[in-house]
Amino acid sequence: MSKRSSSKRCRSTACAVSTDTLTASFDLDAAWQVDPQVSIRPERFGALLYHFGTRRLSFLKSPTLVAVVASLAQQPSARAACIEAGVTIEDLPKYRAALATLAASRMISERNLA
Repeated sequence: MSKRSSSKRCRSTACAVSTDTLTASFDLDAAWQVDPQVSIRPERFGALLYHFGTRRLSFLKSPTLVAVVASLAQQPSARAACIEAGVTIEDLPKYRAALATLAASRMISERNLA
């Protein structure tokens, strides 16, 4: 009898490389917004994001990340939203990675400044 293991973490180096590539390609200096098809529901632990187009659900477990995401449309860039929410320079890479993941899952999208 074989045991099946279920993990949300990828143990391969290919997964780590793709995550690093995703984060590196996220432009902190671009203008972003919560995707028009996404609803944010505040919760005790942070917030739930639901994408009506993809039917995906994301959990934001950091009040600071919730503040960043909620302010994206009002700020000229994701970097500005992070600074406004109080993200330190040391923590910026973690928030960039979180925003990259949200962008990859289409929870946030680039905004045209035209």
